[in-house]
Amino acid sequence: MDKHNLSPASFIGVQGKDIISFGSGQPDLPPPKEVYKILPHYSDFKYGLIQGQENLRNSLSKQYPHSTADSFVITNGASEALDLTLRVISSYDHHLPKKVLIIKPYYYSYPHMIKFAGMEPVFVNTKNGRIDMDDLRVKIGGCRAIIINSPSNPTGRVEAVDSLKEIEKIAQAQGTYILSDEVYKDLIYVRENYLIEGPHVVTINSFSKTYAMCGFRVGYLWSLDSKLVNDVISIKTHTSMNTNILGQEMAYEATKVPRKFIDDQLIIWEERRNLLYNGLKEMGFDLWNPEGAFYMMPKVDNALDFVWDLYKNYSVISYLGDWFGSPGRVRFSYALDVEKIEMGLSKIEDYLQTKKGA
Repeated sequence: MDKHNLSPASFIGVQGKDIISFGSGQPDLPPPKEVYKILPHYSDFKYGLIQGQENLRNSLSKQYPHSTADSFVITNGASEALDLTLRVISSYDHHLPKKVLIIKPYYYSYPHMIKFAGMEPVFVNTKNGRIDMDDLRVKIGGCRAIIINSPSNPTGRVEAVDSLKEIEKIAQAQGTYILSDEVYKDLIYVRENYLIEGPHVVTINSFSKTYAMCGFRVGYLWSLDSKLVNDVISIKTHTSMNTNILGQEMAYEATKVPRKFIDDQLIIWEERRNLLYNGLKEMGFDLWNPEGAFYMMPKVDNALDFVWDLYKNYSVISYLGDWFGSPGRVRFSYALDVEKIEMGLSKIEDYLQTKKGA
C-alpha cells in the first residue's frame, strides 16, 4: 500500500481483529430474519426476467405513487441502476449538452460513472453541507441531468424540502433529468423522506443500507418515463442480463418486513451518530451534525497524513475527503458497534496527543 496512491480500493474489505474501520459504508447490523426463510427449499436458478422478478417489482410498486411493476428495473445494486441510467441519458438526442450536475462533496463513484457514460461532471458547491442553491441556479441550465443524494454519502446531511421542490420545478421546465439516489431514504433522523417526482425523474434505491443486504447486490430504479425504463432494459440485456435471482427473492421477503424493523435500526444509528459526533467535537473537530445515513465528515489538517498515520500506526481506517471532492476533510462511517466506536475515538485521541507532543 502506497500513501500517495490511496483509494477506496485500498481499504474496502480490509479486516482483522485489531482493525477499527470507520471506512466502508456497510451496515454491521443483520438483515431481517425473514429474508432467510426461503433458503432451505429454494431451487430455481434458471435465468430470470431482465427487468426483474415480477413479485419484487409488484411489491415495490405499492411503495411509489402511480406505479406498476413496469415502472421498475431490478439491478445489481444501486450502482448498476445509476450506470445504466446515465448511459441511456447520454445516448439520447437531447437539446442539453452531455453534462451532469453533482453536489460537492459527492459519492466518490459519481464522476467516474458520468465519464464512463461519455458525459462531463459539473460541480455545485455546498453551504453548511447542503446544496448552495445560488450556485446551482447558475449551473443547472447547461446540464442534461442532475444527481441528488439525500441523505448524503459522505456528509449525512439531508437537503431542505424547499430546495428539492425548486430543483423539481427547474428541471421539469428545462427538460433536465433528475437522478435521485435514495439508498439512505429510510435512514433519516429529522423528518420523513421527500420523494422527488416528475416526468423525467429516476429514483434509485437498493436493499443494501436499509436492510443490511450489501453483498446480495439487489438495487432498482423507478421511473414513470417508460421509454427510459425500456431503454435501460435494452442495455441490461446485453450487459449483466438478469440480477441475482436468489437475491431478488430474499429482497422480496424484505419488502414484507414491518416498518418496526427500520425504526429499531434508526434508534441504533442515532445512538452511534451521537457517540461519534460528540466524541469528535470534544476533540476539537469542526463537522456537520448528520441528519441521516451513517456518515460524518470533519475538517482535518493534513488529511492525507491523518488517514495514513491512523491506519499504519493505530489500525484505524478512515476515508480521505479528496475522494469525495472535499480536500481537507475525512469521511467517517459509524457502521460499527458502540464498543468499536469508543475504541476508535480513543485511538484518534491518542494520535492527536502524539502529534501535539511531537
